[in-house]
Amino acid sequence: MKKKVLSVLLCVAMVGTLAAGCGSKENDTKESEEKKSAIQDVKADAVEQRTVYVTPEWVMSALSGNQEGYEDIVVAEVGYGSEKDCDSYNEGHVPGAIYVDNCEVEDATGSEEGAYNLLAPEEVEKFLLENGITKDTKVVLYGADPAGVGRQAYAYIWAGVEDLKILNGGIDAWKAAGYEVEKKSNTLEAAKEFGVTVPAHPEYWTSIEEAKDKLENDDNFKLVSIRSEDEWLGKTSGYDYMDKAGEPEGAVWGKGANSAFDVAMFLNEDGTVKDLEGFKEVWKDCDFTLDNHLAFYCGTGWRATVPFLVLYENGYDNISVYDGGWYEWLMHEDYPVQVGDPASADCQHMTVGDLPTGKAAKY
Repeated sequence: MKKKVLSVLLCVAMVGTLAAGCGSKENDTKESEEKKSAIQDVKADAVEQRTVYVTPEWVMSALSGNQEGYEDIVVAEVGYGSEKDCDSYNEGHVPGAIYVDNCEVEDATGSEEGAYNLLAPEEVEKFLLENGITKDTKVVLYGADPAGVGRQAYAYIWAGVEDLKILNGGIDAWKAAGYEVEKKSNTLEAAKEFGVTVPAHPEYWTSIEEAKDKLENDDNFKLVSIRSEDEWLGKTSGYDYMDKAGEPEGAVWGKGANSAFDVAMFLNEDGTVKDLEGFKEVWKDCDFTLDNHLAFYCGTGWRATVPFLVLYENGYDNISVYDGGWYEWLMHEDYPVQVGDPASADCQHMTVGDLPTGKAAKY
């Protein structure tokens, strides 16, 4: 009797497995058809390889096979934290888009050793490969935060991804163009070899030691603060975990932000990042030119990447990001700082250790 019951149960289990298998195939087919129906036959002008910011129309034209050389693009939404906690990805993303985490490219501990800087090259390479990305992969990034997306894009270029683009305006621009989204989670098969030693472009990354040395010894070097006016003038650090305010001595202001968490001055009214002419307008009264070696920085390295990318896509190579920003500068008690407008007689010059406390932001 037991054998008979077991036999029946096995048959039921097999039928259930087969049914599930058929259902899985049907679901896969359905999802594939849904993705195909979401892809429109769109044509758009070709862009240069170093072009970073592209339109929704260009991305759709690539997805529909109408951009020569971009038939196999990888689209990825950038967020901070796990995929399950990224509301924007789960509520609807570009068809076929995978999810990537900012913590896959930068230290998230804030420790003195990590300082929110880029992760070690081997760690960045590991995450890139896990996402199926090599130096030759055509990557399109987008996300809710232009600075967060910029951070990921900068890290990928530093690592060696040769063709990196950003959907300018993110998912809002995608929807405004009339394109559909999907909610299905997507992953790619891991890659085995990146194809070049990481980082392929170490020249785009400036250490705190290099920044200090160049400020003191290189007249063509400009350390450009991409921070709010209140941060620049030393009224607030901009962050609740930084208790002292000011800037590295010798830094110049590059504007860009209204707070520690935006790049509002670099954005158009529709939320897209401005082109080079727009940046020149923002910078028309700043104390640097595009002939200088410009090392951009902010609090911890996010906002600084946006001007880097705009200059990068316009062919400039005398550019870098001082990754550690104000956060890492504060870790050195003897490093020189300025508090206030350096063009003013009221500007104070001292060291980090002499700075008053009580300047942390209150959210």
